[in-house]
Amino acid sequence: MISLFFLCLVFLMAILGYLITPDQTPNCNEQHLEIALQSPGFSVFFLNTEKEQPVKDKCMFQKMLFGQPAIYNSVPLINEDIEMEVINNKGYNDFNRNTDSNSVFCRKNSANLVAKGFDDKNTFVRKKTFWLGTDRYGRDVLSQLMLGARISLSVGIIAVFIALLIGVFVGAIAGYYGGKTDALLTWLINVVWSIPTLLLVIAISFALGKGFWQIFIAIGLTMWVDIARVVRGQTLALKQQDFVEAGRALGFSNMRIIFKHILPNIFGTLVVLSAANFSSAILMEAGLSFLGMGVQPPIPSWGMMMKENYAYIVLDKAYLAIIPGIAIMMLVFAFMLIGSALRNAMEVRK
Repeated sequence: MISLFFLCLVFLMAILGYLITPDQTPNCNEQHLEIALQSPGFSVFFLNTEKEQPVKDKCMFQKMLFGQPAIYNSVPLINEDIEMEVINNKGYNDFNRNTDSNSVFCRKNSANLVAKGFDDKNTFVRKKTFWLGTDRYGRDVLSQLMLGARISLSVGIIAVFIALLIGVFVGAIAGYYGGKTDALLTWLINVVWSIPTLLLVIAISFALGKGFWQIFIAIGLTMWVDIARVVRGQTLALKQQDFVEAGRALGFSNMRIIFKHILPNIFGTLVVLSAANFSSAILMEAGLSFLGMGVQPPIPSWGMMMKENYAYIVLDKAYLAIIPGIAIMMLVFAFMLIGSALRNAMEVRK
């Protein structure tokens, strides 16, 4: 139950995406080098000024999928003198405080701020807290972690879908027709099976190139052999059953018998296999991103976060690499528990 709750939470976080991340810019890539490598719980005031070219506010659906480009130019007030002057300066003419004690909206700028290099546009100051700190580029680690869940789940869903399409078709054809067709397809399955999975993924990645969609295809093209072997074995057993013989006697085509009579009977097995392959795909994507062959910056992924921050493990910022590692471990463990529960629930003999 805990695993199911955790998976639902991760899926909800991946679907809502930018709507719930503290940093809503595309790829959660708002960088402030002035506050790089700050510890969890770090808070700072930002001076936000309107941009010269206004940024159009996107609708909720577009914002959820692609993020919202920053509407304001933000400058962290890391100098205590300037910060206190912005918050407490009596030189503001006509300023209002809203119900949020962390925000001060200023209608007009003081002469002191103009002298310090700020222009005379509408300006407001807002306090922001980085609950998991910032990375070496000054980006919000929590936002990167939340959006990285979308990448991991996307890889799992698309890779498993590709593997199911190929594996089910090849396994069903081999098991149903038998003879030379079975021998040829079994030989192909064994050849692909004999190649180490990670090496095969790396080879396909080199052929397709680095990128967001390429990694999905590369992983999917290496996971189908497990499904094909299981489907072939199940089909060999089911094609001897009476309902298959009855379908042949009624003149049903072979494709109808395979897809409407045999495959529905192994649906439970496919669900269990998909859950197991889901966790394998997530681990594979994390490994490839760590090696620099997965999704490329600035797209956030948990494997990429580990790659960018693994050097800090021996320093006082080890959590930058440990946090995404724990997220990967928990997600994979949850899928393994769900797969085990599905296997026990769908065990017909018990």
